[in-house]
Amino acid sequence: MFEELQQAQEVYELITTYLVTYGFQLFGAIIILLVGIFIAGKVAVKLNDFMLSKDMDVTLSKFTASTIKVVIIFMIAIMALGRIGISITPFVAAIGALSLGAGLALQGLLSNYGAGISIIIARPFVVGDTILVQGVSGVVKDIQLGYTILTNEDEAIITIPNRHIVGEIIYNSNESSILELSVGIAYHCNPEQTIAIIAEVFEGMEGLDQNKTPQIGIDNFGDSSININI
Repeated sequence: MFEELQQAQEVYELITTYLVTYGFQLFGAIIILLVGIFIAGKVAVKLNDFMLSKDMDVTLSKFTASTIKVVIIFMIAIMALGRIGISITPFVAAIGALSLGAGLALQGLLSNYGAGISIIIARPFVVGDTILVQGVSGVVKDIQLGYTILTNEDEAIITIPNRHIVGEIIYNSNESSILELSVGIAYHCNPEQTIAIIAEVFEGMEGLDQNKTPQIGIDNFGDSSININI
């Protein structure tokens, strides 16, 4: 019991000595950190608004603003640690060791992040585009660092890890969706007349891009029908 009280007394004296010695520095470091976080948030918001005002991609704007915010907070944290006499060298070494272990354990996650950065920079598609990749199609709803979110005509949410997108063949019809239909007619029917009737049906139809004429023609000759593809 006496030893525990003595240890507690030593800890108390150590904390008291530290606060007396570095009290003002600690207070200043906290102020610096809080002000830095506030400034970083403001800078990120202003940068995001500026990039959006220049009609830049939403995802690229968010990514750039978030990266700048993290960099500013990291720099402010280093300044704050220096104010209270803490050397950051051991932290840098520890971060390096942890990064190596985390990199080996989280290869899949990191590959998703790397692919996400590639998508954001190269911009093979942007939010609002209709894409087909890995046999999955839908409208791009959001692009995150780790994954891309699509939504289809059934309003289903489709989440695709970015490593399954980069390096694959991507069909991008931009803001339009390509609709394919097939109609079978009997062999005694007139294909040209059928094609003319179908074209008349689609003429002026609401929701269709009137600047693009529907492509209608014979796709193949089936066992029991002539298949017209639209």
